[in-house]
Amino acid sequence: MRSDPSRAGWGLKAATWAAVLFLHIPLALIILYAFSAEDKSYVFPPPALTTQWFAAAWEREDVWAAIGLSFRVALVSTALAMVLGTLAAAGLARTRFFGRDAISLLLILPIALPGIVTGIALRTAYHTAEIPFSFWTIVVGHATFCVVVVYNNAVARLRRTSPSLIEASMDLGADSFQTIRYVILPQLGSALLAGGLLAFALSFDEVIVTTFTAGQQTTLPIWMLQELIRPRQRPVTNVVAVVIIALTFIPILAAYYLTRADEQPGGR
Repeated sequence: MRSDPSRAGWGLKAATWAAVLFLHIPLALIILYAFSAEDKSYVFPPPALTTQWFAAAWEREDVWAAIGLSFRVALVSTALAMVLGTLAAAGLARTRFFGRDAISLLLILPIALPGIVTGIALRTAYHTAEIPFSFWTIVVGHATFCVVVVYNNAVARLRRTSPSLIEASMDLGADSFQTIRYVILPQLGSALLAGGLLAFALSFDEVIVTTFTAGQQTTLPIWMLQELIRPRQRPVTNVVAVVIIALTFIPILAAYYLTRADEQPGGR
């Protein structure tokens, strides 16, 4: 007895749209409540719409300080991840040696572990080594999972790159530096950019690991958690949440289109 392909197709489409709505309706509500005139509770539909909370958030120095700290941490963490992730991928993509699989597993383990486990482990390590909490303790915490994102993108691209390109470059008289600059890096370019954009987005809105490594410093996600317990600050918190959605959506969308382009027949 044959199944109806059209009916199966409509069922899959309905399930897909149901999953999309389940994921994005909460985000739409946050955006809606950022314009709500009600300042103490979430009333649906909002009694009125206003943009006053955007002006209030704009004038808050603590908001700008939190955004600035999160931006700097994400930028440095991403840069560190780009270097370490690329080097790790270059060392593991094509070479075979004893312990290679174990090293690969250890590299991707931080992103597989729950954030609270990573946070507790880092806090314990800082305490044992008597390292005071600072900007750099947050950066190291974020780099643990940012490296994985860059590594996964880079190692996948290197494994898809034909070894004959490198051999041809060397046969034509190019030295190692020239081969890396003119052959390997162009092949890795879009993969590294996509990995870096995704790593930046993950770092910018990270809260669990940051809670254990920030000490008294306040990144933007931590600021939002602190403000949520104050009812009259909820509208401003919603405005800041909209800012986070925008700032993280753009690099994630860019990374998506970069990786999607590479999967096309004409891509690298």
